[in-house]
Amino acid sequence: MSQKLLALVEKSSIKAEPPQFAIGDTVDVHTRILEGEKERIQIFNGVVIARSGSGSREMFTVRRIVQGEGVERKFPLNSPKIAKIEVKRSGVVRRAKLYFLRDRVGKAVRLRERRNDN
Repeated sequence: MSQKLLALVEKSSIKAEPPQFAIGDTVDVHTRILEGEKERIQIFNGVVIARSGSGSREMFTVRRIVQGEGVERKFPLNSPKIAKIEVKRSGVVRRAKLYFLRDRVGKAVRLRERRNDN
């Protein structure tokens, strides 16, 4: 009973067409930011290193390097604050979580690009 009720409540907050991306993809996350009365879009780009949760509680983590320092942000997938997610390139990975990238520096952080042979 409670599972059905929970699913019914979650259904209203889930996006109709969730963005399609995978672990290892380099993405641009367009986030809506409120500054006083004005609203603007801020772009955070980086590599998706993790996805967790399910339904309305699904989150994903994006990592990038800023001035030699690693920066990670976790975003809720179904948040209305996220305007859109653009996939810039797809990486070939063999793991579900890419936490090992935290220990790497420089060119070792790069992932091989997935080819689309049509």
